[in-house]
Amino acid sequence: MTSVGAHVDSADPLSAAAAVGAGAIQFFLADPQGWKAPVEHPLAADIRASDLAVYVHAPYVLNLATMNNRVRIPSRKLLGQHATAAASIGAKGLIVHGGHLTAKDDPKDGIANWRKVFERVQESGGFELPILIENTAGGDNAMARRFDRLAQLWDAIGEFDPGFCLDTCHAFAGGEDLGDIVDRVLAITGRIDLIHANNSRDTFDSGADRHANFGAGTIDPEVIASVCAKAGSDVVVETPGDGQAEDIAYLRDHGVG
Repeated sequence: MTSVGAHVDSADPLSAAAAVGAGAIQFFLADPQGWKAPVEHPLAADIRASDLAVYVHAPYVLNLATMNNRVRIPSRKLLGQHATAAASIGAKGLIVHGGHLTAKDDPKDGIANWRKVFERVQESGGFELPILIENTAGGDNAMARRFDRLAQLWDAIGEFDPGFCLDTCHAFAGGEDLGDIVDRVLAITGRIDLIHANNSRDTFDSGADRHANFGAGTIDPEVIASVCAKAGSDVVVETPGDGQAEDIAYLRDHGVG
C-alpha cells in the first residue's frame, strides 16, 4: 500500500509525523550541509518499531559524479556510512542527488564515476538498502536533470539495480514535462521507488530548486497528484512545514495513499 508523508525534522521524526498526519517520513541523519558521519539516532528503536515508511536523505554536499577527488572520494565514503545507518533504523531507501560536473568536464566521466560507486560496493556485498538516485533541478552538466542524460546514466549502472526518486519540483524546474513523466521515467529506470511531491516557486525550465506548497506554486496541484497516483509509489512532500498537513490531505483526497 502506498504511504504518504513528509520530510520532517530529525530530532523527533515520529512526533513530527503525527503532527501532519504522515504515513511516511524522510529525514537526515546528519547535517545536510556537512561531512560528518551519522551517529545512531536516539529514537532508533522507536523508529524501527513504527508502522511508518521510513526514508533517509543523504547530505546535499555529496557529489558522486564530480571529477574533484576531494569531493568524490569522501562522498563515496559518506554514502556508505549513511546507507548503513539508514538500514539500521529500517529505512526503505537512501535518497541521494545525481550530482553534477563542471562545464568543461565530459559527462561520460561523471557517469563512469557513478558506475565505480556500485562496482566497488558490489565487491564487498553491496549496499544494505536501496540507493535512490534523485533527479535534480539545475545545472547544465548534471547527471539527473535532463532525462537523456539520466538514460545514459542508467545504461551504465542499471545492472546494479539502483532505485529512483522522482521530484516533481525538480523535474518541472529542470525542463521535463510532468504530463507523461511517469511513463518516461519507467522507460529509463524500470522503477520509481519514491515521489517527492513538491510544487515549484519558479517557472518551467528555470533551473531553480525552490519548493512551494501545493496551493502556492506554479504547478497545477492536480498534475502533482496525478503523477503520484500513476507512479503508485510512496510519496513524501518536502514543502514548507506550515502547509505540509494540507498537502498530504490534498493527495489523499485525490486518490493517493
